[in-house]
Amino acid sequence: MTAPAEGLRPVYTAARARLGLIALLIALAALAWWFTVDRMRGMDNGPGTDLGTLGWFLGVWLVMMAAMMFPSVSPTVALYSQMTKKRSPVAPLVFVCGYLLTWTAAGLLAFGISEIGGRLFGETLAWNRAGRWLAGGILVVAAMYELTPLKEVCLRHCRSPLGFLLGSWRDGLTGALQMGAKHGAWCVGCCWALMAALFALGVMSIAWMAFVAALIAAEKTLPWGRTVTYGTAAILFALGVLIVAAPDAIPGLTIPDDGSTGDMAPMPGMASGYAAASDLTVSRAGLRPSTWRQGISAGSSVRCSGGSAASTARTDSSTATFASAVPRQ
Repeated sequence: MTAPAEGLRPVYTAARARLGLIALLIALAALAWWFTVDRMRGMDNGPGTDLGTLGWFLGVWLVMMAAMMFPSVSPTVALYSQMTKKRSPVAPLVFVCGYLLTWTAAGLLAFGISEIGGRLFGETLAWNRAGRWLAGGILVVAAMYELTPLKEVCLRHCRSPLGFLLGSWRDGLTGALQMGAKHGAWCVGCCWALMAALFALGVMSIAWMAFVAALIAAEKTLPWGRTVTYGTAAILFALGVLIVAAPDAIPGLTIPDDGSTGDMAPMPGMASGYAAASDLTVSRAGLRPSTWRQGISAGSSVRCSGGSAASTARTDSSTATFASAVPRQ
């Protein structure tokens, strides 16, 4: 048996001994997938998709991490559960909470980078300008990281967690939280480039999310070790080249509209924001909200179905002109 397979043997043994715990984590992952599909339906706008508000993004991000990571981390959680002296049913779940806490911090960092980049560079990052080059560059960098020693070290801890658990053992629930967070840090070190690739391909795309989750699971659980990593690097490199040279040739890739949101569904809270803004304009114009909404129903349908920045701007302009033209009562 090869060395990578030997490292996975304790994990496989623990998984067989803790099938109930494995089933629970897989069930939670399936529930998270269902919730993610429901919340993100129609929101994929390709590379550079708007992340929405911080609170909304963190909620979706946390569920995404549960969906993507629970299948691959479940054998490690099973091994931890088998090693606990008291066989506490709570400790493995606390371990998982610590793991998710680290990934939440990674999500905060990703959101911050996206926001700062958008504020600094603005339209420069539009798809028809530097956007596709940025996406391609991220994918190529992710491919190169797959071949680095740091990636190999982090992946070794994820694939063979027995040494990590023995060397970082802490008793009690606080210890479980700390160990889960530390294991999550090794996992972030292993997978951050793959998650960056997900942002480059469309972070709100269910198809690309499943694709990246499959790559992560293959790297962590299959017995072929670096062979899988080399294959992942080749795939990411090919995607990086294609997204610049021939993005239409990539199956499932949504090409961003030039400066518009396309058919992407509005983020939570946007609909109520539009309604509040309309009522404020109505009150200043001296009209009842119900009369106003009846008068602009046709214009609202343009906003919802048109999908272009120009039509939205024209609708907003017409709205403002109409409101200012009505005499105050």
